[in-house]
Amino acid sequence: MTSPPRVILRARRARPFFARHPWVYDSSIARVEGEPQAGDEVTLVSREEQFIARGLYNPASTIRVRLYRWEDRPLNEPFWSTRIAAAERLRRQVLALGTPRAGYRLIASESDGLSGLTVDRYDHWLVVRFTSLALYLRRDPLLGLLSGLEGVQGLVARTERGIAQREGLPLDQEIVLGTMPDGPITIEENALVYRVDPRGGQKTGFYLDQRDNRRAVARYCANRRVLDLYCYTGGFSLSALSHGGAASTLGVDSSAVAIDRARENAALNGLAHAQFETGDAHEAIARLHEQGDRFGVVICDPPKFARAAKDLESALKAYVRLIRMAIELLEPDGLLVACSCSGLVDRVMFLDVLASAAEHVGRNLQILEQRGQASDHPIAASCLETDYLKCIICRVEGRSTEPDS
Repeated sequence: MTSPPRVILRARRARPFFARHPWVYDSSIARVEGEPQAGDEVTLVSREEQFIARGLYNPASTIRVRLYRWEDRPLNEPFWSTRIAAAERLRRQVLALGTPRAGYRLIASESDGLSGLTVDRYDHWLVVRFTSLALYLRRDPLLGLLSGLEGVQGLVARTERGIAQREGLPLDQEIVLGTMPDGPITIEENALVYRVDPRGGQKTGFYLDQRDNRRAVARYCANRRVLDLYCYTGGFSLSALSHGGAASTLGVDSSAVAIDRARENAALNGLAHAQFETGDAHEAIARLHEQGDRFGVVICDPPKFARAAKDLESALKAYVRLIRMAIELLEPDGLLVACSCSGLVDRVMFLDVLASAAEHVGRNLQILEQRGQASDHPIAASCLETDYLKCIICRVEGRSTEPDS
C-alpha cells in the first residue's frame, strides 16, 4: 500500500501532538512531502521524523491538518465506525440518554475524536454539522454509518456559514437521508417538552449544552421575577417556572421565529406566566431600566461574541457592557446568571469580566456556582478548547445602606 504524504513539523512543535491535540496549524509546519489535496490522508512526523499520527489535510484552512489516529494505520471506514460506536456507548451506557423523545449530543467533534463532525440526536432523527472540509469530503461513508445506528429513521446534514467559509465548505448545503419530519420534532428535557426545528433552527435547533444549567438555575428562582435575555426558544424561562417556582418570566430574543417557538413551548407545558418578546437585548435592558423594572434573577446567555482571535478584545468589552447593564436591573441580593459560549474567552477571562462589571456599578458580586456544558458535550483532556461553555451563577448584593461613621 502506498504511504500517505508526510507533514513535517518545525522544531519544538511536536509535543502537543504527541499528547493528542488534534489541530495542526500551518504555522507549526516546516514542509510537506508529496502533493496532498484537500481531504487527503497524511502522516504527521516530528522534525526528527518520528511518527506522531494520521490526519486529514486541508490547504485552505489555518488548521492545516486535523489528527484522528495515533497509530500508523489508515483512516478507513472501520476506523470511523469504531469512533462513532464509542461516542454512542458513552451516551447510551454511561449517560443513559437514549430514552424516547430524548435530545442529546451524539458526537461532539474533538471531544469524541472526530474533529469537524457534530451530531445531535432528537428522538429518531439526527442533525449533522460538518465543520471540516476533509470530513465533508468523506460524507457518504460517515452519513451511511450514522443513518445505520439503532432507531435512526433519518438525518439531515447542514453546514454553518461562518465555518464553511473558513474551511472551504459549500454554503447552505443540505443532505437528507431516510425520512425527516415535515415540521418540528418534539423532545423531552427534564420533564418539559420542546419543539425543535432541525432544518431551520439555529445551530441544530436547540441548545442541548445548557440542559443541566437550566435545571441548576431554576433552584434560585422561587417566587422571583426572572429576565431571560437571549432566550432563544425559552429553555431557561420554562425551567425557572416549572422546576423553580418563579413568579413570572420575561424572555427576550432578536429572532421572531425563536420567540414564536418559545411561546409554543410555554403553551405545550401549560406555563401561562411565561412572557416573551422580540427585540434587541441591550434595547430591552435600557427600556426596562427606564421603566424602573427590577428582577430577582437576570439570565444572560448571548451568542458567541469572539469567533476569531482578532475579536477577543472587543468581545471582552461587549461582555462587560452587557453584564454591567444586567446587574443594574437586579433587585438587592438578586441573582445573575452569566454565560459565554466563546471558546476563545476562557474561564479566567470571563471571571475577570464579571469582576470588571461589578466594579463599574459598585456592587459586590459573590460567585455561587461555576458551571459548564452538559456531560454529552465532554471535554477532551488533550484539547482544552473543548471546555467552551461558562455558566456562572452569582449573587449581587445591593449597594451599601450603612450610615457613614
